[in-house]
Amino acid sequence: MTDFEAGAFLIDKPEGASSFYMVRQVRRVLGMKKVGHAGTLDPFATGLLVICAGRPATKLISGIMEGEKEYLATLRLGITTTTLDPEGDVVSEKAVGKIDGETVEACLEKFRGEQMQVPPIYSALKHKGKPLYHYARQGIEIKKPPRSVMISALERTGEITELSDESPYLSIRVVCSKGTYIRTLGADIGEALGCGAYLTALRRTRSGCFDVSDSLTGQQLQEENAREKLLEHVLSVADLSNLLQ
Repeated sequence: MTDFEAGAFLIDKPEGASSFYMVRQVRRVLGMKKVGHAGTLDPFATGLLVICAGRPATKLISGIMEGEKEYLATLRLGITTTTLDPEGDVVSEKAVGKIDGETVEACLEKFRGEQMQVPPIYSALKHKGKPLYHYARQGIEIKKPPRSVMISALERTGEITELSDESPYLSIRVVCSKGTYIRTLGADIGEALGCGAYLTALRRTRSGCFDVSDSLTGQQLQEENAREKLLEHVLSVADLSNLLQ
């Protein structure tokens, strides 16, 4: 068995798995305890998860998390949920009406650049040592003050058609700073369009200089040669340090 001390792995997290579940899979495959990820993805989301193993690599996690993020997201207009995603209960339903492309573009323009964003009550942000979702699940709303985030790119993707009750899905690409909540952005866009919205899909395609196209799939972590695959794709601590400079 090849000796391994420390390094990072790019994993394409599948839908339905928690970020910590993916960390546990890497721990299991490598037989190591010191494993952590650089930035949570919600269970419904997919895409790039940077997982570091071994203390020399986990010490670099905060630096990895500083990088700009890129996401692809789909909003379902006309419906809002408690969690701002498919995992929550429906809060309200409203007619979408007819929303043309120019109206969508004018709306997106408002969200480009520096923004003040209120973190969602269902999030991993801590309050008195516990994540906000711990309180929210008990019906306790802990509201954090707005935080400054930067949205450097926000554009519509996919087929550009008029949005309506028959066609209520809006697909977007977002490039943003660390700490930006795409669920909140989606809800805010829905509110600005006058009908509300929640995220039905979210995929992280990039984190800093790391791209999902270079990642291993979650399925590969389940295969017999998972350790071999991981070690073939490892980023050494020296690689990480150079990339983060």
